[in-house]
Amino acid sequence: MIGSTLGRYFSFRFLRMIMAVFLMIFGMVYVIDFVELLRRSDGIPGVSAAFIAFLALLRVPSASEQLMPFCVLGGAMAAFLDLTRKLELLIARAVGVSVWGFLIPPVLIATVIGVASIALFNPISAMMKHRADGIETRLFGPNGRKAPDAQFWIRQNSVDGLAIIRAAKVEEDGARLTSVIAYVYDTTGKFEGEILAQSAKLLPGVWRLEHARVVAPGEESVEVGTYLLATNLSSEQVAQGVIPPESVPFWELPSLREQADAAGLDSIGYRLQFQTLLARPLFFVAMVLIAAAFSLRFFRFGGVARMVGGGVVAGFVLYVATKLVSDLGGAGLLSPVVAAWSPAVVASMLGAFALLHQEDG
Repeated sequence: MIGSTLGRYFSFRFLRMIMAVFLMIFGMVYVIDFVELLRRSDGIPGVSAAFIAFLALLRVPSASEQLMPFCVLGGAMAAFLDLTRKLELLIARAVGVSVWGFLIPPVLIATVIGVASIALFNPISAMMKHRADGIETRLFGPNGRKAPDAQFWIRQNSVDGLAIIRAAKVEEDGARLTSVIAYVYDTTGKFEGEILAQSAKLLPGVWRLEHARVVAPGEESVEVGTYLLATNLSSEQVAQGVIPPESVPFWELPSLREQADAAGLDSIGYRLQFQTLLARPLFFVAMVLIAAAFSLRFFRFGGVARMVGGGVVAGFVLYVATKLVSDLGGAGLLSPVVAAWSPAVVASMLGAFALLHQEDG
């Protein structure tokens, strides 16, 4: 086993490398985002470069949080390569410390960073992103921060049954929708028809759809002027339906998920985000194991560049696979627990297997 002094030394080296990589990526993302925002805001009166710099600063933590696994991978690989180049790992092996012994400090550091990113960094970055989204909406309009054809969808359960509502725009903090189409089902799940309306106003216990037209299966459409659709939603819950799960702080995800379930809204995104954050420490540990599997080759044996390239490719493949599984979970094809935890578990097992094969034959 590794001693306390050597363990603290290795821990400091790994923490310093990971933080250096993170700060470097943070700075690069900030500069790129600042330049892009300057380009988008060109010609908007009253918008200064200092304000754009502040907006970019609000946006960067959320983007950097998505790149944290690469920071852990790159920092761990850099630390392993530096320790190998200076023969420090060779000396540690010579005094009887196995690869599993000097992996304890980076694994602990990755776990601590993962927990800190969940408990501290994520709530801060989520609040900053939510504020940045509001500023972007005021500067560039509602279509300035999403695709022009993006629409708002909400699902509700009421005394009359299920209704799925699509709207082109949400106004008045969720109390008003424009260009509305409501797909209505009865309490048994049978499709009753769709209601098309120019706008919908949220009143206590009911949506009031103005200039509405009702289309029922097998019948001609009927103009009804005003149509009342029962609901148990509040304007706050409608507004929360617009907030993406990535903009919700970790500590608020459980309560928001419960509110969505109680209102009959789709809470899969919040469940998936919550489980993904919980799995982050294990995912960081997997990145450390992958870094070790591709970085412990002695320099005198050659092929170090090829090993480092293999580690980068492995990290990228893992990132793509994680996004793919996450998309399957968001679509409801996988449970949120499986979609969030399977990449971290599989990557950890593969990293450990590669180290066992490499070190213990």
